Amino acid sequence: MADHPWNVLFLCSGNAARSIMAEAILRDAGKDRFHARSAGVNPLPEINPLAVEVLTLSGHDVSALHPKPMSEILGPDAPKMDFVFTVGDLAAGFDNSPWPGEPMTAHWGMADPAEATGTEAEKGLAYAQAYAELHRRITAFAALPFAELEKVALQGHLDHIGTAPAT
Repeated sequence: MADHPWNVLFLCSGNAARSIMAEAILRDAGKDRFHARSAGVNPLPEINPLAVEVLTLSGHDVSALHPKPMSEILGPDAPKMDFVFTVGDLAAGFDNSPWPGEPMTAHWGMADPAEATGTEAEKGLAYAQAYAELHRRITAFAALPFAELEKVALQGHLDHIGTAPAT
């Protein structure tokens, strides 16, 4: 595969936590190698405040982030996606056939931190853990030698990143 700025989409249900965090992480970790985007199957009206807190504490600029519907990503002026990662099970069931071109896809499913219960500290911990797991996966993804990998080998790496246990 050629090495150029890659269009990457992170997709989840509400686009208010996991996919938004993934977008922010790749924007920073990927520098100019990636154009990161996120969207939700059923986007919420705003980013979850705990996601904003974790991103801000981790040094990410959140000013341009907002939940987006699929229609914004699938619009007539939307760029062709090279990679589509689902980070929630609802999004994994979404039919990706309308994507222009043939993006490589992988399911990087993980628990939704918005469903965490308990004290505010316990909820905050769920967001911090989700951030750490996404950061680990996205750092591994961004480090892949895209120019040296055939499509089948790259797909194997993408699938492995989403299923490899945290270290």
